Amino acid sequence: MSARGNNGAIVGVDVGGTFTDLFYFDEASRRFATAKAPSNRGDEAVGFMEGLRRLGSVAEFGSIVHGTTVGTNALLERKGARIGVITTRGFRDVLEMRRRDRPRTWGLWGDFVPVADRDMRIEVDERTLADGSIRTALDPREAQDAARALLAKGAQAVAIVFINAYANPANERAAAAAVRAVWPNDHVAISSEILPEIREFERTSTTALNAYLQPVVGAYLGKLTDALREARFAGQFHIVQSNGGVMSTATARRLPVRTALSGPAAGVIAAAAIARAAGFENVITGDLGGTSFDVSLIANGESTLTAQTTIDFGMVIRTPMIEITTIGAGGGSIAHVDKGGLLQVGPESAGSRPGPVCYAEGGTRPTLTDANVVLGRINAERPIGGKLARLDAQAARAAIEEHVARPLGLGVMEAAEAIVRIANARMAGAIRLVSIERGHDPGRFAIMPFGGGGALHAGALIQEVGLSGALLPRFPGITSALGCVIADLRHDQVLTVNLDLAGLDAAALDARMVEAGREAKAVVDAAGVAVDRVDVLYELDMHYQGQTHTVSAPLPVTLGEHGVGVTEAIVRGAFEAAYRRQFSRLLPDIPVRIVSLRTAAVGRRPAFDLGALAPAADLTLEGARLGARPVWFAGGWREASVWARLDLPVGAVVDGPAVLEQPDATTVIDPGLRARVDGLGNIVIERAPA
Repeated sequence: MSARGNNGAIVGVDVGGTFTDLFYFDEASRRFATAKAPSNRGDEAVGFMEGLRRLGSVAEFGSIVHGTTVGTNALLERKGARIGVITTRGFRDVLEMRRRDRPRTWGLWGDFVPVADRDMRIEVDERTLADGSIRTALDPREAQDAARALLAKGAQAVAIVFINAYANPANERAAAAAVRAVWPNDHVAISSEILPEIREFERTSTTALNAYLQPVVGAYLGKLTDALREARFAGQFHIVQSNGGVMSTATARRLPVRTALSGPAAGVIAAAAIARAAGFENVITGDLGGTSFDVSLIANGESTLTAQTTIDFGMVIRTPMIEITTIGAGGGSIAHVDKGGLLQVGPESAGSRPGPVCYAEGGTRPTLTDANVVLGRINAERPIGGKLARLDAQAARAAIEEHVARPLGLGVMEAAEAIVRIANARMAGAIRLVSIERGHDPGRFAIMPFGGGGALHAGALIQEVGLSGALLPRFPGITSALGCVIADLRHDQVLTVNLDLAGLDAAALDARMVEAGREAKAVVDAAGVAVDRVDVLYELDMHYQGQTHTVSAPLPVTLGEHGVGVTEAIVRGAFEAAYRRQFSRLLPDIPVRIVSLRTAAVGRRPAFDLGALAPAADLTLEGARLGARPVWFAGGWREASVWARLDLPVGAVVDGPAVLEQPDATTVIDPGLRARVDGLGNIVIERAPA
């Protein structure tokens, strides 16, 4: 469809490791378009702008929403800024002490290098007690001396983290004011603004990582903003957060740590919306891109939020985000035989440069994509994404023979199948981790694979894990970009309160909740995006006295003109319901404590009508038939029917073995499985009747 719209058009852009995916939608005309452009690793703005130009005139777009992996990659590759830390005397080594965890469960060896070297962490005299009283006031001159020392050592950003600043931020704010007077840029992060919450390591780590990302993400967003300005874009530009909400670019520059899982989160938001519309309450998403496989669980129609995640060993971020498990198993994951003679797939990836061997752009080691090409599952004459006119299947075959088949004493086809089976086993392990190991029966869940490669492996994962079936979005390759279009605005914040539930001063807690709700709502309002309404949601982190960890108890209250109406009975009921859900029992004789208040303001954007993506009414099954070709399954060639997936009419049924092709993805229907097209154009895969 034509992508040229008016100023009501919105474009979602997801920049991945191999491709930049885009989804365009003009609500007024109900026109949509999709596009893919090669990602330019190291200068992602190039692929970003190229993708927009493929959709039409950038100046005509009304809104652009971006899911980015720039922050994620900077953390994983340790390519953030050189930072300094100013902290309370005696707390210089919190980043290295961590939680006494270790990179390997077994053995006493391993190392950890924090994002701020020890000589870049400077102590100052100040002391705030846990009750918020100040024993030692900060001398601003000492903070400025520390800042000058860090600048002399090449610091580009600074994190200020004082003990107990969550209880009283006065000393920290005084330090920030003093440091900003001499600091040459805006990259000053203070823990009482980033995470005003108890738990010293998590607060220090999150604040330090925020500083670590500020120059990187800020420069990237600045480059994009300049490029959009040159293209005469005058609309709104927003960023997807790790919690699945959208924030302004100003907030993203100030809180870049909230973009750590931006791209994958957008995919989960789209998946949840598609599943609800299709009548699937329980799905497990599997985003298979060029470098990774990202898995998340959606139960009863809701994605799972977590308060904390670990990006890499020792790099802990405590901020609300969609719970996503990531493994290094993507289309570009390199297959190799290790020193023990075992076949491994990933985590090293060929990425977009040089890419798989079949791309003929300098890659020499075989990847999962190469294996799928050799097995006939990917059509070498019609590759996805428009990056290449055709793929070099012979080069892929030769690479598999050299690096896998000969070392293992296998034929080329057996070796290619082994690569796919190893990758499937790794993906299945990630699915079991988010389902079986967390008390969910995978037989009640359907897999929703997306990304450029997810639909290739849907059938194998159904059978490997024992899933009920699969639900494939109409455009699997651009699902994360669609999520950018669907996502609501959202701002989360947390505040440690430390209150006993028994004898709770409900009026005082209500007042704190009102203040927190108004602050969060103000951030959403400042984004300047039209929304249907703003909902303010509250949770309390609570536990029984003597416990270390907390459970999050959602409260059935919201912000009103006269407060939120919280009472001790409401809080107790919410805690007991949450505790029982998690542990199946209560501890009635132990006092309960409220640790932290969590507040979220959600700006509900107009609902996206997925019916706009449904197949046209005049399509026919015969019109979608492309022919047949041999595809390798379970040790031998099988004749598989080939179909143009987007030309399949509603209600069409295709039995495996079959291959469904479309510009953004390829779907494989394994023998013994059946695919049908639902009313929204999704593909539902189930076991064929006996």
